[in-house]
Amino acid sequence: MPATLHEHALFAGSPVLAGVHRLNSGIEPHAHDFLEIAVIGPGDGRHVTSQGERPLRRGQVLVLRPGAWHGFRDCADLTVANCCLSAQTLRAELALLYDIPMLRRMLWTDPVASGTHGVAVTTVDPAAAEEAIAEIGLLERDLGADPSRPGRVLGRLVTVLGVLADGRDPVQETLEPAVHPAVAATIARFEAEPAHPWRLNDLARAVNLDPAYLGRLFVRHVGLTPLGFLARLRAERAATLLAHSSLPAARVGAAVGWDDPTYFARRFRTLVGLTPTEYRRHRPVPKRPSPGTPTA
Repeated sequence: MPATLHEHALFAGSPVLAGVHRLNSGIEPHAHDFLEIAVIGPGDGRHVTSQGERPLRRGQVLVLRPGAWHGFRDCADLTVANCCLSAQTLRAELALLYDIPMLRRMLWTDPVASGTHGVAVTTVDPAAAEEAIAEIGLLERDLGADPSRPGRVLGRLVTVLGVLADGRDPVQETLEPAVHPAVAATIARFEAEPAHPWRLNDLARAVNLDPAYLGRLFVRHVGLTPLGFLARLRAERAATLLAHSSLPAARVGAAVGWDDPTYFARRFRTLVGLTPTEYRRHRPVPKRPSPGTPTA
């Protein structure tokens, strides 16, 4: 089963990990407890996810939420530039990015859409892909030179995200208004207390809306129902606990709001593509990989 890569073993205290790699073989399927963005450059290869195998094309951007898994196969001179974001950073320093529609779609909405197991694939124009790969190379350089300067690192990361957002095919995009205040308030409640036994009627009452209308707003802005979003959030939090603690799987489930171990295992597998035991099976490597070691 896929190994699990853990941010505490790879990030070396930085909120970001970045690298530009040329692959001439494959990368075994692996899961993450962090968010990964991989930009595809020249070369050939195939992308492996829980949805099957698909050929890779120059200009594709792969976004994987925490808990998702993927791999690469049959690579020949394939350039892959990836930057990985700490789950905690995504919830803290980068939380404001959620208010930017283009970035909300890239980092939150598209990867958590129903049935994708936390993986989204989109396309940018070749010039944007080339520029993003160059910026990720500079981000890798900055991390290697002085990883103790998080402001510069986060600034470079935002540049990468901006290049990718601007380069997305406008035909694929729809104009998305700012997130509705009721949706934002409900997401804030979920983020603050994901283990709470939330009910749609209570959530709707808290924002003075009809439950059905709140559900429609969520589908419009997030791509999921409120409780579907909560389930995805719980799965991500469970993935972090499985990676960072020695709690038994049953206690991990209870900690995120799924008290029944059997139900927790079933929901986690549905959302992540692996059982909790499979996700945790491989322990983290003891040190950060040297420059040039693929983490994609």
